[in-house]
Amino acid sequence: MVRTASTDRDQFRPQIFSCWLIKGASIAVQALVTAFFLTSTVPACAASPRDSISATSAGVATPDAWPMFRGGPSLTGISPASLPNKPRLLWSFKTGAPVKSSAAIHNNRVFVGSGDSLLYALDLKTGKKTWSHTTGGSVESSPLILGDRVYFGSTDASLYCLSESTGDLIWKYETGDKILSGPNWTLNAGKAAIILGSYDYKLHSIDALTGKSNWVYETGNYINGTPAIAEGQTVFGGCDAILHVISLKDGKKIKEIEAGAYIAGSVALAHKHAYFGHYENAFLGVDLSEGKVTWTYKDRGFPYFSSPAVAGDKVVFGGRDKRLHCVNRSTGQALWSFGTRGKVDSSPVIAGDRVVVGSDDGRLYILNLADGTEVWSHDIGAPLGSSPAVINGALVIGSDDGSVYCFGK
Repeated sequence: MVRTASTDRDQFRPQIFSCWLIKGASIAVQALVTAFFLTSTVPACAASPRDSISATSAGVATPDAWPMFRGGPSLTGISPASLPNKPRLLWSFKTGAPVKSSAAIHNNRVFVGSGDSLLYALDLKTGKKTWSHTTGGSVESSPLILGDRVYFGSTDASLYCLSESTGDLIWKYETGDKILSGPNWTLNAGKAAIILGSYDYKLHSIDALTGKSNWVYETGNYINGTPAIAEGQTVFGGCDAILHVISLKDGKKIKEIEAGAYIAGSVALAHKHAYFGHYENAFLGVDLSEGKVTWTYKDRGFPYFSSPAVAGDKVVFGGRDKRLHCVNRSTGQALWSFGTRGKVDSSPVIAGDRVVVGSDDGRLYILNLADGTEVWSHDIGAPLGSSPAVINGALVIGSDDGSVYCFGK
């Protein structure tokens, strides 16, 4: 018998404005991973292959695993893996609709959603389907692998928890509207919690084992991006044009910072700062301790839907001006930009001295991080709104042509 957890379901609100989805983790997150072990027991009615979620399989990027959107809870988009200079196409897998979901890679499997309402588990070496799970709507949400479970949202308004090995449903948690946000995770009183935004205007904290609600925080509009997590806080934006800083312990507001426009993508957290772009053609650096914007980057009159990658003194992000931008992390000063032939909603990943990103021009690019010069590109031939997943020996991305592509040596 499968447990179904739900909140009080709101009536669906009419969509006044529709936002679109667009080396590991911080020291604080690494400390959580070291301590990450749960002893809670799943209720007897839940179908679970384990009684606990193990520290050996926590949701942070390693050279051989990319377990969630942007690699880890702080959403910095850094992979500790290395990229070959000239990858070759190893395989492709065709789904039934465009793939907006960004893949997770764990235990030699690729997990990715599709607009055909399915979440797929694919063999990393061959690209063959291991299993699939059907939902009641499109799956644009990027999956999270935590322990031996897979978590992801659907436009049917539900968060799903599946067995990683079989794809069997363990529990389902209902929100009040569609979910495009990818799930994130934290520890809450010694137990793993899933943190998720929804178009019901709410941020949800859900017990990772049982699917029961821990708390719900209501905002003023849709939440589109994945909430970022660091130092006991979750930070996210949405269509209410506010950067929200919320306590993970109890879901209480710590502060709100006016962003000035809709925030369609996800925030990256590093060095007690938040980095994100918005709909009114600006990209911001925000001091979370002071609660104020420290710098604003503007180039041309195009919005930013891409989520940034942050490494060292650099912040890298795509724009609808068809460019990938790199700015100084402390000042927001432009360091370089790289022009493509289509909008860049794909979120870049930094791996060593390389950056990988997709574009709506149908090409996947690898650039030098230092100066933005092109190292390699591959013409897939259809827009790439999905973001890359990078591990040693594999680079995986979805395409609007409905296929998932894997590149490697």
